[in-house]
Formats: sequence, structure tokens, C-alpha cells
Amino acid sequence: MLKIAVYGKGGIGKSTTVSHVAAALAEKGLKVMQIGCDPKADSTLLLRGPEEMKSVLDLVRKRKNDFTLKDMVREGYAGVICVEAGGPAPGTGCAGRGIIAALEKLGEKGAYETYQPDVVLYDVLGDVVCGGFTMPMRPGYAEHVFVVTSGENMSIHAAANIAAAVENFQDRGYAKFGGIILNRRNVKNEEEKVAELAEDLHSRIIGSLDRSETVLDAEELGKTVLEAFPDSEMAAQYRKLADQIMSSLGVALC
Repeated sequence: MLKIAVYGKGGIGKSTTVSHVAAALAEKGLKVMQIGCDPKADSTLLLRGPEEMKSVLDLVRKRKNDFTLKDMVREGYAGVICVEAGGPAPGTGCAGRGIIAALEKLGEKGAYETYQPDVVLYDVLGDVVCGGFTMPMRPGYAEHVFVVTSGENMSIHAAANIAAAVENFQDRGYAKFGGIILNRRNVKNEEEKVAELAEDLHSRIIGSLDRSETVLDAEELGKTVLEAFPDSEMAAQYRKLADQIMSSLGVALC
């Protein structure tokens, strides 16, 4: 089982990217689980459609421990297993602590043993890398961390912070930094700025995505591009990115 955490600044297109990578890997016959680690609990929306889904923390708040693993998951496009950690009630608690509680509850309910995924993708908000938001990096969870960024200054700053967090934990056996995914916003000198970031981090750009109206059109339909427009250029880009991520980890896909 390959376990990957994808971080990025809020609004950078991280959840969209993760969902498309999950869909692309599932299309190739892999069993994929996507775990949304964002308090908004909307990571897997494009995969599972508008059907209501309770987050793990919603279930814990309302039902304590009186629920099953099936209550925590939904099957999405191409069989992707979707999970949303959720967050505390507005104005109460700590979102980071919520992630810890949700991931621990998944373990208690035997999620990985039951579904036996080939790939687990953790979709993690990366504006602040502290406390529970580092939980997916810890032993037993993700083995590799990728970061989604554009050439926008705040996005690059967040990416640098995430990489620094991974480096700070490297002596503890936490996840390793896998590289950068460029999600273009067509800002000035974008390619150069992200390439410079990769060099500063002693890392590399694993793959890149164009800014495209096709993605927005698919989102309006509540679907991934791979489902809504499978023969489009953007669908090809997402499939290529999935291949590039796996190749960077030494996994060849047919």
C-alpha cells in the first residue's frame, strides 16, 4: 500500500488535483482511497457527487462510537473510496486535533484492512503546518508528501513551509518530501519562480497542469474532468500527472 499526502495553500486547486489523480489511478485498475483532511469536508465532492456524506467528526459528535466503517465512507467515480475527516463545530475546538481524531478513528474501524487500497491519498490543507495538520506525515500514515503550488507568492510561501515541516521531521521517520506539482495560474514568471523554489528545496517539479476552463466546466457538473470530458486535453494532463507521481516513487503503471 502506497500512502501519499498532498498539501497546498487553500484555494490553489489541491483538492481538485488530488481527486483527479485518484480518478486517474482508479481508471488504471488500482484500488484508491482518498481521505480529505480539510475541515470543510469537500475534498471528495467531485468524485462522489452531491449525495450527502457525514464526515468522521460529524459521526463522532452525534453518535460517539456507535457507527460502522461503512457510515464513514462513500464509493465514488471508478470505485474510489471517499472519506472526509471534517472539523469541529464552528467556533469550537481545533481543526488540527480534529484531523488526529478522524485518522485515529479510521484506524480503529479497520479502514485499511477492510478496503485494502493500493494507494491512499491524504488531501491536506497547507496554509498552516502545525499540530494535527502534520498528522498525515507521521509514521503509519503517509510515506511521501507532495505539494501543489502556483507561481503566486503566498502559494510559494506555503509550499516552502510545508517542505520545511517535512525536513524538520526527517529524523523521526516521518514522510519524505516527494516534490512539487505546478498548478498554473498564469502569473508573471511562474515557471521560473516555481523552478527556483524546487531548487531551493533540493527537490523537483514532478508535473504541471494548465489553467483551463474545462476544469471549471466539469466542476459545474459536479464531476472530475476524467468523468465529464474523458477525451479532453485536461483529462490527458491529469492522467499524465498521475503517471508522473507514481513514476517518481518508482512505480510503473501500464
